[in-house]
Amino acid sequence: MSEGKILIVEDEPSLSAILRDYLQAAGYTCQQVFDGSLAVTQFKALAPDLVLLDLTLPGKDGIEICRDLRAFSDAPIIMVTARVEEVDRLLGLETGADDYVCKPYSPREVVARVKAVLRRHHRTPGDAVAAGLSLDDAAGRASLFGQDLGLTQVEFRLLRTLAAEPGRIYSRDQLMDHLYLDRRVVTDRAVDSHIKNLRRKMGESGDAWIHSVYGAGYRFES
Repeated sequence: MSEGKILIVEDEPSLSAILRDYLQAAGYTCQQVFDGSLAVTQFKALAPDLVLLDLTLPGKDGIEICRDLRAFSDAPIIMVTARVEEVDRLLGLETGADDYVCKPYSPREVVARVKAVLRRHHRTPGDAVAAGLSLDDAAGRASLFGQDLGLTQVEFRLLRTLAAEPGRIYSRDQLMDHLYLDRRVVTDRAVDSHIKNLRRKMGESGDAWIHSVYGAGYRFES
């Protein structure tokens, strides 16, 4: 049974083939595009559930394609690129990308990201992500046993990111990519402050669910 349709926009045939093979093994149907100028046309023809989009492409680059797609679709987009500069990461996410994977990468990691983004995208408002904890994406609110936690939007994005992939360790830099989409200049230690506030608002559940991983970052365990 197919898990969904994935459009792979990648100009390196060998990398595209590897991604296709791993995704097909995971149950997805894949369509490959090697030229950026054809991406939007193929998207409209396939109507995929998610797009894996390389940033540097012939014909039209990934940023422009992402903007074009966001003009008429909210299908999840994961940027795949070798350009790791901070400006590029922020620009990719500001343009409407849902996640960002840097080369070199593990194909298994990409498959895991695809599954997580699709899982996040298909949630309905008020979905429960752990015992008693519900997140309302439309309203940007989190509630614990029916009580609104009163989170700021940054705290809500932080909790949503962590809770979307229980057990995954996020570095501070990775969390910052999800929290700050307006190019503000902050230190990575700002994440620690937001974690502290989030745990405080969640009470005992915050300490039980949000774990610090020494030298690595944070993870959510429900």
